[in-house]
Amino acid sequence: MADLVHVVAAVIQRESRYLITRRNEGTHLAGLWEFPGGKVGAAESPEAALRRELMEELGVDATVGDLVEAVTWTYPEKTVRILFFSCALAGEPRPQEGQEMRWAEGPALSTYAFPEADRRLVERLSHA
Repeated sequence: MADLVHVVAAVIQRESRYLITRRNEGTHLAGLWEFPGGKVGAAESPEAALRRELMEELGVDATVGDLVEAVTWTYPEKTVRILFFSCALAGEPRPQEGQEMRWAEGPALSTYAFPEADRRLVERLSHA
C-alpha cells in the first residue's frame, strides 16, 4: 500500500454557496476543483494545518468548526486521509497562488470535476 498522506480541507459556506478552488498545473490532480486545504505537517494538529493552509492559499484567518466528513481514498500513486471541516472565514478570501476560486451554488457542485475522494461529500452538499 502507498504511503498515507494526511490532508485537511475546508467546507466554507455562505448562504447557499460553497467556496471551491481549482488545483494548479503541476500539482497532483491538476485542473480538478477542490475544497481548499492541504497536507498536515508532522507536528501539526489538523485544525492548525487547516488554518495555516487557508492563510497560505487564500490570505484569510479561519475558525475551524466541526468535522463534516472523513475519507480515506487510494489513488494509484498515494493514499490520502482527508478530514473535511466546516470553517468560517474572517475577511474576504483572495487566491494567493494564482489558483481559480469560485463560490458555487450547492446544487451545482456536482457539475464541477472534483477528485474521486471528494465525491461523497460533493453529492451530499449538492442535495442538501
